[in-house]
Amino acid sequence: MKKYLFLLLGGIGLTACNSLDLNPLSEPSTATFYANQTELELAVNDLYRLDFWGNDNEQFTDNYWHRGMLGNAVTFGTMNSEDATTQAYWTVCYKAIARANSFLANKDRAAANTPATVLTRLEAEMRLIRAYQYSRLLTHFGDVPLITDPLVLEQSYSVIRTPRNEVLTFVFNELDFAIANLPASYPTSAVRRLTKGVALAIKARTALYTNNWAVAKDASQAIMQQTGVYSLHSNYGQLFLKAGETSPEIILSIPRDEMQKVFTTGTPVRDQLPRIAGGFGAQIPTRELVDAYECRDGKPIDESPLYNPREPFKNRDPRLTATVVEFGTNWLGYTYQPHPDSVTVFSSKENRRVANQDTRSVAAFASFTGFLWKKGIDQSWADKQSEDADALLIRYAEVLLTYAEAKIELGEIDPTVLQAINQVRARAYGVRVDDTAAYPAITTTNVSELRQIVRRERRVEFAKEGLRYMDLIRWRLAEKALTRPVIGLPDPAAQNRSKWPFPGVTPIDTDGLADYSGFGTDVKIVAQRSFDASRQYLWPIPALEIRVNPNLTQNPGY
Repeated sequence: MKKYLFLLLGGIGLTACNSLDLNPLSEPSTATFYANQTELELAVNDLYRLDFWGNDNEQFTDNYWHRGMLGNAVTFGTMNSEDATTQAYWTVCYKAIARANSFLANKDRAAANTPATVLTRLEAEMRLIRAYQYSRLLTHFGDVPLITDPLVLEQSYSVIRTPRNEVLTFVFNELDFAIANLPASYPTSAVRRLTKGVALAIKARTALYTNNWAVAKDASQAIMQQTGVYSLHSNYGQLFLKAGETSPEIILSIPRDEMQKVFTTGTPVRDQLPRIAGGFGAQIPTRELVDAYECRDGKPIDESPLYNPREPFKNRDPRLTATVVEFGTNWLGYTYQPHPDSVTVFSSKENRRVANQDTRSVAAFASFTGFLWKKGIDQSWADKQSEDADALLIRYAEVLLTYAEAKIELGEIDPTVLQAINQVRARAYGVRVDDTAAYPAITTTNVSELRQIVRRERRVEFAKEGLRYMDLIRWRLAEKALTRPVIGLPDPAAQNRSKWPFPGVTPIDTDGLADYSGFGTDVKIVAQRSFDASRQYLWPIPALEIRVNPNLTQNPGY
């Protein structure tokens, strides 16, 4: 059984707006709740649900594609103030904020029967949760209403947007309170709760996303100096499975169970499984992601003599085959081979050859890019069509790369920068960081080169984890990456077999982005992305909120 507090309690964030008794007798009301330690803990525990936590949808990026939807409001460039995604995001964040405000305004009712240390810890957890919600809001919407006390209905009509920097200062101050008052860790037998490390990690990420390099550096460094608390998991691929749930690399994770057959990002399990194993092969890695992984000599594929487009998985960064299913390997009981002439494949389940449902010459809707996700997918998924691994939101590898990037942008290039990057790279190869002959260790001290290296590291290290979208936004690369087409394999009848799977070496530019324009009909455009740089770097304030409260102004272009 997972050692998490995972309780449901509705209505805690509400306040009465008049003298009528609007509270059902079967549910708690603000007027009578928060009377003792148990009720305070219930209020905090309710916000440990996955509803209130999550990184961005990877489908907003150039790493991930959905065959059925073809794209979304971000990648189609159609986002507007009526968009359901932005409305849901806004609503969930402010629901958590309202509940936190209600708790903080009423917690002292229980002071007489709650130990002061417990009361302070619970306050720190709530202030961290509230700060996290504001961090998500300000990075996506810019200026947002800063509400720190419970509001009655009449007050809500006059709320205005607070300048982003003012909200950011509030977030950092709240996180500092949490850092000062939360423990570094809990006993291994205890439930997993928010810690000092979580507060520091959220502060580091928020600072990184807002170009506050010094803050990002200091917060990351504080985590790195917590001796014995966090370290990299020895096996990159295993980290994202059930076996990795208790890894010391995990700083923040939220539980999921088998009944929840959907990921944090809204991805159905079967959409990622091969068709031959009962899946749909519909939500898949892009060719662009696959081409982003270096060769084992540390060079990109268009510079390395080790790269062969006919064998694209050979001599590559091991994270590639830990993330994407390699052609010709056994996967979920079957050989995975999308080659158009491989009409049958071997089934280790049945010990015989069977019809290959993962080549488009047999199954028209097999993976259009030819690729399937491997990262985070357990072998048991093909049988139960569900998953129950925890949602990993922040891990120690992110802290190391945040520290390195912040130091690079500050112009503080020193051995600790290279050490931080190389720890992540060495783990990918399963070797010690000082065994520099066994992996392509970084030695350059050139700022431009290091910037490119860190950006590439973040892409391949965190593929499918929901960090790529905000990286594209803050690096101002979305207008470039998200205006290029999604590339798939040609139709089987038209494909030149001598050029399978790739017709040549893909050019990779200095931003780490692939260019397929020179391959002509040897590749197929399966979707066209669009991103409006004049407005899409911020999301629109939901129209519903403005209709209810005209004092809320809209972001430019919406």
